[in-house]
Amino acid sequence: MQQLQTLDYLVFLFYFVVVAGYGYWIYNKKKTAETSTKDFFLAEGSLTWWAIGASLIASNISAEQFIGMSGNGFSMGLAISTYEWMAAATLIVVAVFFMPIYLKNKIFTMPQFLSQRYNPTVSLIMAIFWLGLYILVNLTSILYLGALAVSGISGLDFWLCMWGLAVFAIIITIGGMKVIGYTDVIQVLFLIIGGLATTYLAINLVSDPTQSFGDSFNGILDGFNQMKASHDDHFHMIFKKGDPFYSQLPGLTVLIGGMWIVNLNYWGCNQYITQRALGADLKTARKGILFAAFLKLLMPIIVVLPGIAAYALYNKGLFQAEMLGKDGALDPDKAYPVLLSLLPVGLKGLSFAALTAAVVASLAGKANSISTIFTLDIYKKYLGKDKSEAELVKIGRFVILGAMVLAIAVSDFMGIDKKGGFQFIQEMTGLVSPGVFAAFIMGFFWKRTNSAGALFAIVGGFILAFLMHNFMTELPFLDRMGLVFVICVLVMIILGYVLPQENKGLEIDAQMFKVDRTFGVGMVIVLAIIAFLYSYFW
Repeated sequence: MQQLQTLDYLVFLFYFVVVAGYGYWIYNKKKTAETSTKDFFLAEGSLTWWAIGASLIASNISAEQFIGMSGNGFSMGLAISTYEWMAAATLIVVAVFFMPIYLKNKIFTMPQFLSQRYNPTVSLIMAIFWLGLYILVNLTSILYLGALAVSGISGLDFWLCMWGLAVFAIIITIGGMKVIGYTDVIQVLFLIIGGLATTYLAINLVSDPTQSFGDSFNGILDGFNQMKASHDDHFHMIFKKGDPFYSQLPGLTVLIGGMWIVNLNYWGCNQYITQRALGADLKTARKGILFAAFLKLLMPIIVVLPGIAAYALYNKGLFQAEMLGKDGALDPDKAYPVLLSLLPVGLKGLSFAALTAAVVASLAGKANSISTIFTLDIYKKYLGKDKSEAELVKIGRFVILGAMVLAIAVSDFMGIDKKGGFQFIQEMTGLVSPGVFAAFIMGFFWKRTNSAGALFAIVGGFILAFLMHNFMTELPFLDRMGLVFVICVLVMIILGYVLPQENKGLEIDAQMFKVDRTFGVGMVIVLAIIAFLYSYFW
């Protein structure tokens, strides 16, 4: 496999200088005499709709998509796109129903919501859960998979790549949410241009594997048709029982079951996602989230189709040795790095920058959210009640450094390489998601929901999910999530009637959920595209 050459490094250096320089310019342009916590953690009132939308995607798309989801594209095909296309539908729900509740009730962090709706104990327990999840699952997996890809493409030492990604992310993160939000626009631009270039050339190569990777640009339709004709099993969205991948994506569960819990929890009850919109007014937040929904529709072209193209090329006899893992077995997670290694000089640097942009932007978003939760919801409340705004911001920056170091230290012990990166994240997050989502959705819309019910959902839901994960392995994990969610809701309803009502309902009225015409048209277009895609690729 060819590694990066001088022109590739120059392209990558250009990307680095543009992102770091723009971030520094934004930091100086928008900084105030004294940085406040809301300014640092939320960029209150300073993110435009396009910055919010781009930042949502930049924080979401990372190594687990480029490496893990592309690997799933190699092994199971287009069906893995359900995580992206159902996310677009979910973003519409979040924009219409969740954001008005957060903004009307002045909710700035997810633990704050739990404290305001339930009590400080529920909030503290959930804050600790989130910190553990964000550091031990999200940060570690992104650093590990990102370093694996960067090392494979560049030839640099794995640990050097991991530390390099962490340092780059820290440079972006310590400038606060404003810098993250606006640099994410550039990160997404590199991500999309570089990602589409890789997809285009990969499918083009399928049409004629004997050509040099960049020699012809006329075979993309032929390449796609070849892929679809020769590997039709890789172009179905819904698996049936008996399919080898049914346990990962069990039939209609992706449309009417556990996939909604995955997405609604991720996009609606997740600090490092909702944080992008919480500093804006409702109209701006909704436009930003709608923009993100359109971008999500595009993502499978960038992160799934390359994996399917790699599968087609592998079946034509290409890179048989390169696709093998450490144990000598076929490793689907190597599909995307192998494709990048075949790109022509210069374009390889652009795609390398796209992958790095995805990793760094996601790391920065998660690190900022870890810092936000620890500083505002734990340190400020229990340890630093008398600390000034400047001191809290300084603590937040130290937390960012500490989280990165801890994530690197434990990354090699988490078993990320055992299941495939994307699947690892989904299953680990799935231990927490059902109970957390139950606590949020019931807290939103049922006034009798009480603190005891929320505590059961968060702690009891985690214990139930953990037991099912270990003792009900024959049941697909998405179905286990759905079952845990239903149990949590039922217990919450029982406790809501058995125990006295706490009268801690949120401020909600029907007018909050009305949308303007522009958003309504965009919403219909997104949902129509999703319906078409599922019908065509059923």
